[in-house]
Amino acid sequence: MTPLDRVHALPIWQGPIIAMPLDGGITNVNFVVQDGGRRCVVRVGADIPVHQVMRFNELAASRAAHAAGLSPAVLHHQPGLLVIDWIEGRTLTAADVRAPGMADRVTDLLARVHREMPQHLRGPVLAFWVFHVLRDYAATLAGSRHALDLPGYLATAEVLEAAVGPVHLVFGHNDLLPANLIDDGHRLWLIDWDYAGFNSPLFDLGGLAANNSLSADQEAAMLERYFARPPSPALWHSYRAMKAAAALREAMWSMVSETHSDLAVDFPAYTETTLAAFRAALADFHNNPGP
Repeated sequence: MTPLDRVHALPIWQGPIIAMPLDGGITNVNFVVQDGGRRCVVRVGADIPVHQVMRFNELAASRAAHAAGLSPAVLHHQPGLLVIDWIEGRTLTAADVRAPGMADRVTDLLARVHREMPQHLRGPVLAFWVFHVLRDYAATLAGSRHALDLPGYLATAEVLEAAVGPVHLVFGHNDLLPANLIDDGHRLWLIDWDYAGFNSPLFDLGGLAANNSLSADQEAAMLERYFARPPSPALWHSYRAMKAAAALREAMWSMVSETHSDLAVDFPAYTETTLAAFRAALADFHNNPGP
């Protein structure tokens, strides 16, 4: 049964539906469905162990995000299928995130995610520690075209993990790509909770900066806004280390996807793009030694 067949076979429809592929996903196959007067999104995807994506966790996070007023409602779920409400709005690009005022709005949204979502979580959920993810990716990539570079990545990750130091634990989104942000003209929504889990807030903040090429001034404003105080040298050091780790995780995610994903995405090209972001973040870390 194809993903589209599975969508049509769902028992929730009120009558004949119109289902169209939804572009942009790089983890799942997504469809927008018109069911009478209602539109929704169907996400088709099983667990992805090589990426540590577990759908029970995505479901729990999606429900909690909706309860906190951060994400659309979950309308239905069953193994390998998640149906969520449609949000009429504009999917952001990296240029949108860098536009005046938008990074402030996203920072405020992240603060709400970290502060409010734990109040609504129910049942078992995962942790997301990027340095464990990197070590697991390296094991998965043994024998790949990236194998010769893995020892260097792991050595760098060890340095970065030590530099991050002790963390304050929050519940994070952990996938701050611009395509996961929607502006409906009045407010922002955050979608796609595949990688959600307890983590340091610095991972979301660093991921936001690395994935959207925020300027140094925007990063400083983001940290001051999030923590309600100017960032100390120690915070800058931990943040820069986590930002580099977040960028390396995105690059190694793409490396794994090169051979483990069936989606029609040019993952080798994405690997090169994300490696450039990692190298820039790592240079920033090395060029600004800690306190």
